[in-house]
This record gives sequence, C-alpha cells and structure tokens, in this order.
Amino acid sequence: MRLVADPEAVEFVRAQGGRLFLTMSRGCCAGGVRWLETSTTRKGRRRFERVPVEGELEVYAPAGMRLPDDLELRLRRFPRRVEAYWDGCAWVL
Repeated sequence: MRLVADPEAVEFVRAQGGRLFLTMSRGCCAGGVRWLETSTTRKGRRRFERVPVEGELEVYAPAGMRLPDDLELRLRRFPRRVEAYWDGCAWVL
C-alpha cells in the first residue's frame, strides 16, 4: 500500500504519537457503501495489524482488512482530524 499524505496530516499524527488506526464505518444504503475512519488511538478490542508503508507514520488496520493500493491522508481543519481516502475515493464499496 502506498501512503500519500499531506504534510499537515503527517505532522498532526506525529504530534499525537505517530500512529494512525484505520477502521471502516458501519455502512449505509443496505451496507454497500462504507467510509474509512481514522483515529490516533486504538479503540475497542479489535485486533489491528501494522500495515507496511514508507514514511514516518505507523499505520494499523483491522486484521484481515482488504487494503487499497493508495491510502491518501488529508488534515481537515474543522473539526480537526485526519481524513483517509481509499484509492482517491471518500467511500469504499
């Protein structure tokens, strides 16, 4: 997986400890459409695996999650958080 992150997103994650956890939303539209969600802290008891990416960040995804070719990270200003895009899309089918 190739990580494409804007410098602001990288700095934000580094300031929070350097780890980014990915999860999928519960979905809508009969479960067909999902969004990537991010957090700088591990949530719940879910088992995460470290995703091999080049760069300064540690990226973790739920065990067994299918990964995109490209993961894009951008910092959203209000509310301040990292948004993730799966191969350039905000949603995943």
